[in-house]
Amino acid sequence: MNDYPLLSSPIQIGNVVFRNRMFSAPMGSTDITENCSIGPRTYGFYELRAKGGAAAVTVSELIVHPETDKSHMLHLDLAVPGSLPGFTYLADAISRHGAVPSVELSHSGQYAGTYLVDKEKKKNLSQWGPSDGVRPDGIPVKALSAEQIKDIVASYGEKAALAKRAGFRMVMIHAGHGWLINQFLSPYFNHRTDEYGGCFENRVRFAIEVLKSVRLSVGEGFPIELRMSGSELFDGGYSLSDGVAIAKAVEPYVDLIHVSAGSYQFGFFDTHPPMFSPHGCNVYLAAEIKRHVNKPVATIGALNDPAEMESILREGKADIVEMARALLADPYLPRKVESGKSDEIIHCLRCFTCMAERVNTGTRRCAVNPIIGRESEGMRFYPAPKPRRVMVVGGGVAGLQAAITAARLGHKVDLYEKKNVLGGILYGEQGITFKYEMYQLGVTLEKIALIEGVIFHLNTKVDASLVQSVKPDALIIAAGSEPIIPRIKGVDGHNVIIVNDYYRMKDKIGSRVVVLGGGLAGCECAIQLGMDEKDVTVVEMRDVLAPDANIRNRPILLKKLDEYASVLTSTVGEEICDEGLFVRSASGEKTLVKADTVILAVGQRPNRDSVQELLHTAPFVRVVGDASHVSNITNAVYEGYHAALDII
Repeated sequence: MNDYPLLSSPIQIGNVVFRNRMFSAPMGSTDITENCSIGPRTYGFYELRAKGGAAAVTVSELIVHPETDKSHMLHLDLAVPGSLPGFTYLADAISRHGAVPSVELSHSGQYAGTYLVDKEKKKNLSQWGPSDGVRPDGIPVKALSAEQIKDIVASYGEKAALAKRAGFRMVMIHAGHGWLINQFLSPYFNHRTDEYGGCFENRVRFAIEVLKSVRLSVGEGFPIELRMSGSELFDGGYSLSDGVAIAKAVEPYVDLIHVSAGSYQFGFFDTHPPMFSPHGCNVYLAAEIKRHVNKPVATIGALNDPAEMESILREGKADIVEMARALLADPYLPRKVESGKSDEIIHCLRCFTCMAERVNTGTRRCAVNPIIGRESEGMRFYPAPKPRRVMVVGGGVAGLQAAITAARLGHKVDLYEKKNVLGGILYGEQGITFKYEMYQLGVTLEKIALIEGVIFHLNTKVDASLVQSVKPDALIIAAGSEPIIPRIKGVDGHNVIIVNDYYRMKDKIGSRVVVLGGGLAGCECAIQLGMDEKDVTVVEMRDVLAPDANIRNRPILLKKLDEYASVLTSTVGEEICDEGLFVRSASGEKTLVKADTVILAVGQRPNRDSVQELLHTAPFVRVVGDASHVSNITNAVYEGYHAALDII
């Protein structure tokens, strides 16, 4: 049964019919060769979105004019051997699953080099934009000449023609997020005094010339999608009313208007809404633009709930829903929607693991999907030559992922959990409103494990004798971790709560709270307490907060912490009393932080005793997740998945 008929209904854009209204938005390639051609892993990366049921899969980003955009992203030309064939094979990989292959035509403008892992190299590039200036990071920007603009316009058309030759059936023109076309549209970036600057008609001229060039190259009926920011969402940038004017101006030259939000330098978290933002927070931009144009409109921005997406279409706020991170987390989301299995969707956590990995290593990784960026290593499951009896100890995310994977391989899997519920640490995330999807992950994995035939044994502590009685062929130990309890006076007091138990003891928390421990868990708990209108102080012995947060998540986390809590760093908690927590500063001064409740969030340690007892009790033994080393969801998912694959 399909509960989402609009989301699953076809739509015609230009002369092309798309099988549903769920599009895979541009996501950077997983590997790009030294000469900016498509690397071998990229084929599987984009193919998986097509196999999962998306109607269109857009490849990101094809740099149209390398002479003025030195970003290390994809190039397409006839001069580089393998360039055109690579794009042809990629279009084939997408098309063979019934999806429409599209490619994003892009120019970074003054943000050339954004995705270089070696950020120092940006300083050696030539950054070009509409006007002379200096970027916020101090890198100078040179104004493009009229001759260069003409050459860039022609290049858009040339690259579109080559993409069509390679088998792509749609192109997307990237005119948002602070990239070059957006820079021309924006009064903040564009200070030109010629025909490309000043009044609105002049600022939109470059975009229209690009669209005309592309149309001339691809012909009538070939879909052209324009990606734009509905509003730049910063002082000095253009507003939503300007966004409406832009959409109306380009409407005659496009077939689909894709409305995003924000600008790279000033609004990363507008363009990519974090876990603290409501889902669909940018939909209003598309909805307003749709009121003023007749061409189809697409919306995007932290959308992963089919019910919400169906509502957006039903209420006429957009004609198409585009997803990026949601389809990293679960590439099969569209197929699950269409087959009535939406309760099996693995939802994006909005944890920014995917984007942090791109910044750190130039690759892709997803916290909840162990094959993203590694599709060629595990996109297809092959039954085990000989089914084995597999025993999984621990029902957290690592254990559940291991159990699901082993069951899919054809093994007989029993999962043992000492508590009466599954999910491990994730079970407690239900108490943090902005992390509810982490709790939901545990619930969904439990459901999938049951569907795959995993047998659960709750309230069962596993020891060596139990393993010996079961006689498994393979034992995967995912026994998790336990909270570290600091050895300070008063730690067992009536006013002390361990952060893992926060979800079930919220009613016992007073109006003034001290969180002892400023790692990721402590900071997130403090933010939630502040959102609940508690007076919160975080005490951290180190001089930094949340060093275990990734490079993309940490800035927004600290911003939220500053909004909702007071912080004492380089400060040690020494004694808990009825009045609060005595602390000692780096200078040696001892003071009392008054509080009704003290929450302990000083970290976790592996359950090593359980692990040690179970080692060598089966022919194959693997320790995964926090039981091996305390880390994060990403490592737990990956280790559980690969442990199951290693069973022979």
